[in-house]
Amino acid sequence: MDRSSQLRNSQKDQLIIGLAQMAPVWLDRKFTREKMISFIEQAAARECKLVVFGEALLPGYPFWIERTDGARFNSAVQKEMHALYMDQAVQIEAGHLETLCRVAEQSKLAVYLGCIERAYDRGGHSLYCSLVFIDADGQIRSVHRKLMPTYEERLTWAIGDGHGLCVHPLPPFTVGGLNCWENWMPLARSALYGLGEDLHVAVWPGGAHNTADITRFIAKESRSYVLSASGLMKDSDFPKATPHRDKILASTHGFLANGGSCVAGPDGEWVIEPVLEKEELIVAVLDHHRVRQERQNFDPVGHYSRPDVLHLSLNRKRQSTLTVVDSGP
Repeated sequence: MDRSSQLRNSQKDQLIIGLAQMAPVWLDRKFTREKMISFIEQAAARECKLVVFGEALLPGYPFWIERTDGARFNSAVQKEMHALYMDQAVQIEAGHLETLCRVAEQSKLAVYLGCIERAYDRGGHSLYCSLVFIDADGQIRSVHRKLMPTYEERLTWAIGDGHGLCVHPLPPFTVGGLNCWENWMPLARSALYGLGEDLHVAVWPGGAHNTADITRFIAKESRSYVLSASGLMKDSDFPKATPHRDKILASTHGFLANGGSCVAGPDGEWVIEPVLEKEELIVAVLDHHRVRQERQNFDPVGHYSRPDVLHLSLNRKRQSTLTVVDSGP
């Protein structure tokens, strides 16, 4: 094989990705979406084929709960904040992601984004922490609702289902993703491995305490690349008009979410170590050849599996409280 053929083959194995470590315009869907568009455009300018945004970024993580006595029943403060959160949440059926889809198509790149979804198919008044995949044609290919909100998140987010546990072709890789502490769920990870995932996306609200260990662990377990994309939030990022802003920030000094976005390779070593306290687009070049090398000695759902002994069942039915049987015209 001549040198030019070797170069072409090497380029076919490569994928440029971007992690958008940014703060939302908190609880403002419109302006957060505009800021996200600027990051997508930056990613396109740097030849990225995928850009990833953190958990719940659109319109923001519910930081108020643990800072305003969130578990108090029938609290006027909690009701007010939850109603605002609902107002600014994403209604996919209403077209709230259409602008992002158009920009993805124009930029010819795929997007993974964390959002708070106000789901019509569950009555339209409950909120889900969802991870949405938009392909390079601008089409929404999956919406994964977080299986189990963590700790105080359960006071504002509903429990999701397996419908969005999907993978997607992103040549030369197959990409899938999970929200925050879902990444600690062995069976959720195994489901994506079984679907052929070799590029794993983990989205977080922000914090190196979340990403520093698990990113490398998942990479070594799966022999895949792992992208951890985190949000960022400091006290000065809260809009002045935020209801109960003083209570939310009363015991806060500096960062509520300090980033921690990072990339690990399929050998479990850092490609990019956690990036802290900086709002920026983090870019990395991934090489699928490295995945194939590491699968030589371990492939968790291939040659190192025993489906005759251990087997996983995945239910991808979208859950609902209602089945409608019409009588016809």
